[in-house]
Amino acid sequence: MGEEIRTITAEDSGEEDFAIGSGEGQILECTLNRHTAIMPEMRIGIDCRFAGTQSGLGRYTRSIVRCLVATPPTGVTYVLIVRSEEEPWLNEVRGAEYLVANIPHFSLAEQLVLPWRLKRTHINLLFSPHFNVPILTRIPFVVTIHDLILHHFPNAASPLKRAAYRFLMGRAVRRAKRIIAVSKFTASEISAMYGASAASRTTVIGEGVDVLFSPQNDMQKNAVLEKYGIPSPFFLYVGNAKEHKNVQMLIDAHAALPPSAPHLVLVTSGQEASRLRHSDRVMRLESVNDTDLPALYSAAEAFVTASLYEGFCLPILEARACGCPVIAPRSTAIPEIADEGCVLIDPTIEGLRRALSTPLPSRSIGIPRRWEDVATQVQTVLVNAV
Repeated sequence: MGEEIRTITAEDSGEEDFAIGSGEGQILECTLNRHTAIMPEMRIGIDCRFAGTQSGLGRYTRSIVRCLVATPPTGVTYVLIVRSEEEPWLNEVRGAEYLVANIPHFSLAEQLVLPWRLKRTHINLLFSPHFNVPILTRIPFVVTIHDLILHHFPNAASPLKRAAYRFLMGRAVRRAKRIIAVSKFTASEISAMYGASAASRTTVIGEGVDVLFSPQNDMQKNAVLEKYGIPSPFFLYVGNAKEHKNVQMLIDAHAALPPSAPHLVLVTSGQEASRLRHSDRVMRLESVNDTDLPALYSAAEAFVTASLYEGFCLPILEARACGCPVIAPRSTAIPEIADEGCVLIDPTIEGLRRALSTPLPSRSIGIPRRWEDVATQVQTVLVNAV
């Protein structure tokens, strides 16, 4: 199998501030410290195979990588491991090398082929924004742990998949040079499950919000509501419908409201979503463009979740950045990111019903943490791990 490492070039610039977009009108401003003291000729690989997906992991990876690559420290070269060089988000990435490795996650090729291909890139460090690091790789690595969800909720995972998850997660945590946890809650889970050694190597770095998440005007809101045929007023849920998300309870609590109550709009897809039982006062959208989400948050009466487990819950930050009130359980990582615009409840039908029936906080705008801040902290961890 031949190797080909391409270089994405960038024009030399004396500016410290860079503005780069997502290809969909999204602008993400990045300002990182390019003069961090490091050893010369450091090559850091980043596993970006999830970056082309419309998932939480995809957004996390794209957002951090755009900022890291925009202003690398002196002497650092980033090597991006991607599934395809045709992925749209790569059009806005300049100044990095990338290795095309169309190798699926959780595959035999990931374990047998990917380590060999990574070795040939001559990287000093691998950053995996996900716990799934190939077993046979001998390259030092930093891993992000978002949650320990399958330790608590098997969802639809088979016993074999759960066993593989525990093995891969445990091995990644034990061997990682550094561990990034997206919340204090996740860090505490890592410590409780894997002990003091793992805890000593863990740094808490929360997630961020793209600058497109801001309050939208009436024209912008009405255009998006008309585009998707959304009735107004409405409550909004954005996320998957796996077991721990507790979406059916949210639907059942909404069903207990009087007919005059706002509709419920669910932005969710997948097999679990197709099995949800709901009335015609609940609208389900399979997908919504990222650029349309700010208008939905801005137009909604509240963002509502009944989730039983969250390692972070980025939609809460996105909603608050748009001035949307939030109703969410007071459990796991949610209290860490909740502000005065959030109503925290017990995740029961009665608790949800009462919150949905009670006047909500005023539409204050949360102070969002931007991805450039996240990337600055990640950059420090990566440089110090070599």
